[in-house]
Amino acid sequence: DNRGVMHFLGGESQALARLKEYIWDKDLLKVYFDTRNGMLGSDYSTKFSPWLAHGCLSPRFIANECKNYEQERVTNKSTYWVVFELLWRDFFKLFALKHGGKIFLKGGTINSEKTWGYDDKKFQAWKGGRTGFPLVDANMKELLATGFMSNRGRQNVCSFFALDLDQDWRYGADYFESTLLDYDVHSNWGNWCSGAGMTGGRLNRFNIVKQSKDYDQHGDYVRHWLPELKHLPIEFVHEPWKMTENQQIEYNCRLGKDYPHPIIPPFYP
Repeated sequence: DNRGVMHFLGGESQALARLKEYIWDKDLLKVYFDTRNGMLGSDYSTKFSPWLAHGCLSPRFIANECKNYEQERVTNKSTYWVVFELLWRDFFKLFALKHGGKIFLKGGTINSEKTWGYDDKKFQAWKGGRTGFPLVDANMKELLATGFMSNRGRQNVCSFFALDLDQDWRYGADYFESTLLDYDVHSNWGNWCSGAGMTGGRLNRFNIVKQSKDYDQHGDYVRHWLPELKHLPIEFVHEPWKMTENQQIEYNCRLGKDYPHPIIPPFYP
């Protein structure tokens, strides 16, 4: 799909070419920390994950290239953070080794007795990008079309599915398993288990509207994946449910016809 962040081709040669392009040719390693929460384009993050997941690229090789870059060009928070992300990936491998099959259980590693719901209508709406929440819908459309989604997007759609819709988080993790180009059993199930609050510690429930405004400030990302919102001005593109009937006609986006009504009342903490 030409709307995707980039065209991923498998194999070690392609992996090494991307590494060289990102770190050395485009000199993007030094700005990774500042751009990593983006959602559009090939260069807001490394995009190494599909090759890592399939064994085409070694995390040690990436870390070594980062070290070489620090010696030859610059050492800063960005160069540190890429290696930190690799360590976070390793953490989930060790987490899975420690807890074993518990990362696949409804109650997670803390044996929670929380009752999770399952509503097929909500599940299908979430999968198909028809929840009425633009940030969620745009990310799910991207995943369905390309097999890829930004880290920022993954956190938001997980939180929305498990904590806002109150749906059994394992259905979300399983869907990611079947669609992600960079599926990694440890990172995927560990992050979903954690995102649902089933690993203990602090629970992060994302405010979807605030996240949308913070990380897609002008609405470029949601308009990219949701062309039905392309005429909406900034004050409505993240919250289309705020439009009056006359405004829906004016901007050629009628709720319930061109774009869904919110599947649940918007969460404003």
